[in-house]
Amino acid sequence: MPIHNEDIAVIFDEMADLLDIENANPFRVRAYRNAARTIRGLGHELEQMLANGTDLTTLQGIGTSLAAKIEEIIASGHAEALDKLHKEVPASLEDLLHIPGLGPKRVRVLYQDLNIKTLKQLQHAASSGQLRKLPGFGAKTEQRILESIKSQRSQDKRFLHHTAHLYADPLVTYLEAVPGVKQVVVAGSYRRGQETVGDLDILVSAKDDSPVMQQFVDYDEVTEVISKGSTRATVFLRNGLQVDLRVVELQSFGAALHYFTGNKAHNIKIRKLAQQRGLKINEYGVFRGDKRISGKTEESIFKAVGLPYIQAELRNGDQEIKAAQQHKLPELITYGDLKGDLHVHSKASDGHASIEEMARSARKLGLKYIAITDHSQSLKVAHGLDEARLHKQLEAIDRLNAKFSDFKILKGSEVDILEDGRLDYHDSILSQLDIVIVAVHSKFHLSRARQTTRILRAIESKYITMLAHPSGRLLGERSAYDVDMSRVITAASERGCYLELNSQPQRLDLNDTYCQQAKQQGVLVSINSDAHGPADFDNLAGGIHQARRGWLEKRDVLNSRPLGQLIKLLNATRC
Repeated sequence: MPIHNEDIAVIFDEMADLLDIENANPFRVRAYRNAARTIRGLGHELEQMLANGTDLTTLQGIGTSLAAKIEEIIASGHAEALDKLHKEVPASLEDLLHIPGLGPKRVRVLYQDLNIKTLKQLQHAASSGQLRKLPGFGAKTEQRILESIKSQRSQDKRFLHHTAHLYADPLVTYLEAVPGVKQVVVAGSYRRGQETVGDLDILVSAKDDSPVMQQFVDYDEVTEVISKGSTRATVFLRNGLQVDLRVVELQSFGAALHYFTGNKAHNIKIRKLAQQRGLKINEYGVFRGDKRISGKTEESIFKAVGLPYIQAELRNGDQEIKAAQQHKLPELITYGDLKGDLHVHSKASDGHASIEEMARSARKLGLKYIAITDHSQSLKVAHGLDEARLHKQLEAIDRLNAKFSDFKILKGSEVDILEDGRLDYHDSILSQLDIVIVAVHSKFHLSRARQTTRILRAIESKYITMLAHPSGRLLGERSAYDVDMSRVITAASERGCYLELNSQPQRLDLNDTYCQQAKQQGVLVSINSDAHGPADFDNLAGGIHQARRGWLEKRDVLNSRPLGQLIKLLNATRC
């Protein structure tokens, strides 16, 4: 059975949690967490990378010891170190970690002070007021824990789109190879490019005698078959992802694809338009009375209600119908529109490849330029560059650029915004850079007023080019910090600088709403990979999905410009 990146990341996360409960060395705990984050962000399966001879220690945060554990997991399906931890820490404590607000440190306090090992014991202690007496808890925390326990079973597990893709892609390939299968498409929130997905809806058209249903439930990743009929089956994969398969007649395929792609609000609006024309639309087609008049393609569905084709990423029932009626649908950005990547790291800070290796990898993908933006000096955990090291890097970039006739390496830095809004380098240093990306990497819990003021002050800086990962969120791990993003976008518009859409799978930051706000205020967005190694350039595909959900067109994206135009736009940000 194949081992996916998510399988390995889950093991490393679990090891980090258990080590944290044991109060192990914090650097060791952080190493496992960082490794899990790196693994989730990879565009290729580690199992295949290992088979291809890739040195895993070239990946961000993966040293010799962790690389050996990855090889062990791929070879055996488990890690001996985790098995050992399971003997040292009560297994039931892991259930407590699934309660929002209960991190490993609080679980350790519960275990040590109240001998709480299970959810039932936790609920009893919270109900009887015992938790509020513990250091770091309080009455409000106690109440939140009670509410979380009650709602836990009703919460559906969601997966990063990037993670779901790593499972969906091989499953689609598998189904396409089944005899008699003609089409296979993943619909639902996955096709709309949502940041996270709860399940996969797969539509198949096939010949009547195709064994697709049986082969679907026999897929080697399937661990539980919920139902299986002649045209529909539901299963769970090994990682807990639910997959629904529907076999659809060819003449209804477009109707079904439309029905199972758009969200509820979009579909309701389309049905109302149909009703106004005396038609009925459902998953089987468009009907006038009992006669089906279209449904084979999605285009025919939209045409039947007088609309042009609406791209899947826009089908959220918000404003796409009105825009289509007014012929104002955007011509959405595509991957091929990108000319470069303006947020790239090297091993000078926390990357795992040289500048030249990153440049050659980007060039091989068809990009025309990159900006090397290693961390500034205050970010010690990422080996940020002091002024002397930065100067040496700039000289090295000059030498490398002499090697290329059709590719450009821009000089940049990802500069920390300090707590008071000052930048981590003096203007004398910033003035020597082609691009200055500023970012918040600390003090995430400042008040809304202080965090907003901090970022606004940074945006006023003379040499700033763009604000990186503007909300600071990590999907499924860390919420966005409290900031007035509308004020930030307005400030960027007035200042004449840019905003980043960071394509790292856990970030996808800006979100779609703020992408639209930026577009409306004329603020260009840069779709960047935040690459720390050559494989991370694959992140750009996820950024494109997010940009399309945010209605961005080629003209709205900074790094869709050829190098000459880009340089003019970068220079224009300098006050």
